[in-house]
Amino acid sequence: MKTEAKKTEVKNQKDAGHTVKMESKGQDPYGYWLASILAIPGRKKIQLKAMFPQTEELYRLKPSQIPNIPFLTDLQKKSLQESQKISEQELAQQLGYCQEKNIALVLFEDLDYPQKLRDIYNPPYGLFCRGSLPSPSQPSIAIVGARSCSPYGKAVAESVAFHLAKAGMAIISGMATGIDGCSHQGALRAGGYTYGILGCGADVCYPASHHQLYESLIAKGGVISEYPPHTQPIPMLFPQRNRLISAMSDVILVVEAREKSGSLITADFALEQGKEVYAVPGRVSDALSSGANRLIRQGAGIFLSIEDFQKEMSIFTEKCKPSYKNEKISLEKSEQLVYSCLGFNPKNLDELMEETAFSLEALLLHLASLQEKGCISEIYKNYFVRTEI
Repeated sequence: MKTEAKKTEVKNQKDAGHTVKMESKGQDPYGYWLASILAIPGRKKIQLKAMFPQTEELYRLKPSQIPNIPFLTDLQKKSLQESQKISEQELAQQLGYCQEKNIALVLFEDLDYPQKLRDIYNPPYGLFCRGSLPSPSQPSIAIVGARSCSPYGKAVAESVAFHLAKAGMAIISGMATGIDGCSHQGALRAGGYTYGILGCGADVCYPASHHQLYESLIAKGGVISEYPPHTQPIPMLFPQRNRLISAMSDVILVVEAREKSGSLITADFALEQGKEVYAVPGRVSDALSSGANRLIRQGAGIFLSIEDFQKEMSIFTEKCKPSYKNEKISLEKSEQLVYSCLGFNPKNLDELMEETAFSLEALLLHLASLQEKGCISEIYKNYFVRTEI
């Protein structure tokens, strides 16, 4: 098979400046082959590419020559030899699958490769993407936290993502349940751009329950992975995935995290990469807040309110093009009363009836109206929080 010279094409969307739409066309089968070798880290693949500018030469390297590559471990040399057994016909089939699923591959040597990733210690050699890559000109924030989070954490994550996406920032997270999913949903509700960095192949929706979110990300952002299609989510892949979440972001906000959690790994990578880290403080008795509280003790910025945090982020957002029309929502006096009783902590109907003195029938009408206007959300049955602060 002849190496196709034409690389991944780039097409700007009409509303853009915000996102770079990727198309799966003319991909190099040997570049795909090298990017798909899981046992060799990205930085060593980049070294291999420097040694063999024509990747096909590496693919056809004699087994007797592979032991002479000085920077590969014995396991990595064995993996390289095993990968050479993949036939060109198989590579063509795999590229055909990528085209069928509209999975684009951006290699380290491509102009489209994100500059933010070039600067880290172990950049991925290739990125598999469905949808879009973030625009280099758009500021971005990673919002991460616990999968088994509290209703308070969900409300904070969605609200922060909503307001910062409105202000023009891209929202980056890991598409997991809990804080990650709420962050993506908040950005989508604001009409902003949001990107899921996966610990599996870009064609794999994990968790499966997030299928609708997965499709929404592709339509209004992208799903991105350094792992080839069909790669299943296994625990060892997620810590490395977290370095990409932090690297592709300008700022990291940890909403809720236990003492040992993937969110703290993301924060550690962020600090290594010279990024600003913020955390939402929580009760000292709450295990979900122990990791975030420790970050604050170690010097992380403190999230105190949406208003204060937006001011902190103004260095990034002041030059952004907002993703919305700033239309003030009009509330009736009775609706304002109900709205004023709500915050990030969910309240139930009994509490709201006591605070507002409304009958159940009247309260339900006002709650329905506020939900329709997008001002509040029902976190679970008969428990409500604000969604716009």
